[in-house]
Amino acid sequence: MKSQLVIQNLYVETVDHKKILNGVSLKISKGKIHALMGPNGSGKSTLAASLMGHPGYKIVSGKIILNGADITKLSPDKKAKAGLFLGFQYPIEVNGVNFSSFLRMAVNEKQGKRVSPIAFKNQLIEKAKTLSFNYDITQRSLNENFSGGEKKKAEILQLAILKPDFAILDEPDSGLDVDALKYIAQALNSLDFPIGLLLITHYQRILHFIKPDFVHIMVGGKIVKSGTSDLAREIEETGYSKFLKNI
Repeated sequence: MKSQLVIQNLYVETVDHKKILNGVSLKISKGKIHALMGPNGSGKSTLAASLMGHPGYKIVSGKIILNGADITKLSPDKKAKAGLFLGFQYPIEVNGVNFSSFLRMAVNEKQGKRVSPIAFKNQLIEKAKTLSFNYDITQRSLNENFSGGEKKKAEILQLAILKPDFAILDEPDSGLDVDALKYIAQALNSLDFPIGLLLITHYQRILHFIKPDFVHIMVGGKIVKSGTSDLAREIEETGYSKFLKNI
């Protein structure tokens, strides 16, 4: 179906044949927010990495359908060009690569045309203000000497500029103080384009600021329960113990 990210019965293992995902199925429509919660080791980050094509994981069976096209075997760059975005749990520093130039080249590649450096710089500065970045974001290297909160905000800034159809955000709230969390939530809530979000988190904290349409619980490499935002509140009160009993 068009305007959907469809995950069909996905089985994934590591390159040394350790099974991680055991039949994950999910449909995410544009304009909808899905929160994926679960204890450590449940497979949440593996799902994020596998969807984007991380070489450390092998899709044994199942499909990834983006806007009606099978992208399961595409390389990460082609998946990104097709409209998929991954916000990393631990963004890395890339010394010597200017943040603004890097992002402008990505936009040029995605749009298939050259964007004026001056126009792009002005756009970047304006978007950066919503995340409380200073002007010098255009002069800094990619994530170099960024604090943990700045790295996470830089991921959201990239999302806002690239305008993907669907985004997977792997624990965007980890390591953030309340102010940084609020800036990220504000930026996501005020995006000026329709997007489908898969928001991966351990806790409900970020969901106080970003209300999901659906909440899914992952345990043992599979989704064991789905519901509304009430499910996240239930997890905050009772934890994951009752789901772990069935593994």
